[in-house]
Amino acid sequence: MKWPYLWIAGGAALWGTIGIFIKELSSMGFTPIQIVVLRALSAAVSFLILTFFLNRSLLKIHIRDSYYFIGTGLLSIAFFNWCYFKTMNEVSLSVAAVLLYTAPAFVLILSRIFFRDLITKKKVAALLVTFLGCVFVVGYLPASNGGITWTGLLTGLGSGLGYSLYSIFGKAASAKYKTLTITTYTFVFAGCALFPISGLSHSAHLFEDTEVWLYIIGLGIVPTVLAYILYTVGLRQVEPSKAAIVATVEPVVATLAGFFLFQEKLTLWQCAGILLIIFSAVLVQDKQKKTHLNKGASLT
Repeated sequence: MKWPYLWIAGGAALWGTIGIFIKELSSMGFTPIQIVVLRALSAAVSFLILTFFLNRSLLKIHIRDSYYFIGTGLLSIAFFNWCYFKTMNEVSLSVAAVLLYTAPAFVLILSRIFFRDLITKKKVAALLVTFLGCVFVVGYLPASNGGITWTGLLTGLGSGLGYSLYSIFGKAASAKYKTLTITTYTFVFAGCALFPISGLSHSAHLFEDTEVWLYIIGLGIVPTVLAYILYTVGLRQVEPSKAAIVATVEPVVATLAGFFLFQEKLTLWQCAGILLIIFSAVLVQDKQKKTHLNKGASLT
C-alpha cells in the first residue's frame, strides 16, 4: 500500500477509537456539545504546544485565509462532531457509523464541484462497495438489528456532510499551509467558537475527578491530534474523494474495538463487510501513476 493511503487509513483507524472516550465522558455527565468542545480545546492546546516547539513560524497565518479554518474548524469539525455525538445518543453506535459514512458520497460530489475531480467508474464502484460493507458491518443487512429515529437520521446525514467538508477545506488549505498549521487552527477555531455556548462553565464540578482529565487528554490526543495529523498528511497527496473512501476503515476499527474491548459479537456478515471496506480502500489507489498532488507532505 502506498504511504499516503496508509497514513489516511491510520488516521481513520484512530478515529475509530473515539466511541470509547465518548461513552465514558457521557457517562460522567458531559453533554454532546461539551464533549465536542473538550475534544477541540484539548486538541488545540496539544497542537499549539507541538507546533511552537517544532516550528513556531507555522503559527503565522494571513487573516484573509481565515475562511479555510472556519471551514475546517466550524463547518466541519464542530458541526460534524455535534451531529455525530447527537446521533450516538439517538441510535446505536453502529448505525451512527453507517450514517457518518455517507461522507464519501458528499466528498465525491463536492470534489467534482470545487476541484473538478473526475467521477470515474472505479470511484463509484468503490463508493457502492464501501457503503454495502458499512451496512454489513453494522448488521443492517441481511436483517436490521436496531431502530432509527428521524432525529437520528437527520443528524447522522449531517455528520456525513460535516465530515466531508474537512476533506474539501483541508485540501484547499494544504495548497498554502503545512499540516500542523491546518490542524492547529482547525481546532483553535472550533474550540473558541463553541466554548461560549457549551455550558462548561456550569459543569466545573465534573472536572474534580482525575479520571475525567485522563479521558479528556486521551480524546484530544489519540482520535484527534494523531488521527488528524496522519489524515491531513495523506490528504496532501490523495484526491479528497479517494481519501474519504479509504477512511471508511474507521467503522471497521470501531466494530473490532467493540468485539475485543466490550465483548460484542462479530458475525460472518460483519466479517464480509470488513473485507468489502478493505477491498474498496485498495480499489481506489493509483497503482501506475503518481498523483500530481505529491508535494509537500511533511508536517513542517
